[in-house]
Amino acid sequence: MNDVYIYDDNFNSLLNLINILLKNKIKPFNIKNNSYCPNLLDNIIYLKTDEKNIIEIYQKSLGEEIFKIIYYVFLSNEDEKELIIYYFLLNYIKYRNKVVYMRNLLCVSEALRISKYVSRENHRFKGFTRFKELKNKVLYAEIEPENNIIELLSFHFKNRLKNECWIIKDVKRMIISIYDKNNFYVFSEDNLKFLEIEMSNSEMDIEDLWKAFYKNIGIKERRNDKCQRNFMPKKYWKNILEVSEEYEISC
Repeated sequence: MNDVYIYDDNFNSLLNLINILLKNKIKPFNIKNNSYCPNLLDNIIYLKTDEKNIIEIYQKSLGEEIFKIIYYVFLSNEDEKELIIYYFLLNYIKYRNKVVYMRNLLCVSEALRISKYVSRENHRFKGFTRFKELKNKVLYAEIEPENNIIELLSFHFKNRLKNECWIIKDVKRMIISIYDKNNFYVFSEDNLKFLEIEMSNSEMDIEDLWKAFYKNIGIKERRNDKCQRNFMPKKYWKNILEVSEEYEISC
């Protein structure tokens, strides 16, 4: 039987579980969140973990760089991300901050690769996110990132659009971030069934103007589709206003 340890689907719960495993020198076969569907060979184990906010403790003890690496890995869509975080922290105990230089260790090289991928995607969506104005003057945007970056993105737009009320919806994960000019709050869409998305009367005119500007500002003879896709991958075009029509035609 393979021991699979289960945690609630949040970062605090994962850190609490890993903390117990490390203290008791338990090397798990796997670690999964509570939505995991076990197979016949799995021995599912629910450990009673502390309810304390261990995130702050880890932030102080690990330092900004190491903490950021494991948090970004957690936000990724990697199947084995929990084990990667576990073994990365296990090696951190031995090497401390030098662990980032131990790229010969698979858990370290994978953690650094995944963290960089999440960071790069978050940076891209700072530019790719397109807001529309609703009838109630709230700004609304839909995104479909590979990784769960909605919280990272919300921190950016909290500063970038601090005087506007806005909503960002992750269509893939069905979660929504709402900003009220003070703080943002992330919910699952199931908790916001009352939310009505209705564009303002001027929104269509604004969109038409932006599309016309985008088409006319470019120089046809210097168009480079390959270069464009390098900077703006086609998988993101669906929710980018100026290229959404090209995306629909190509599908």
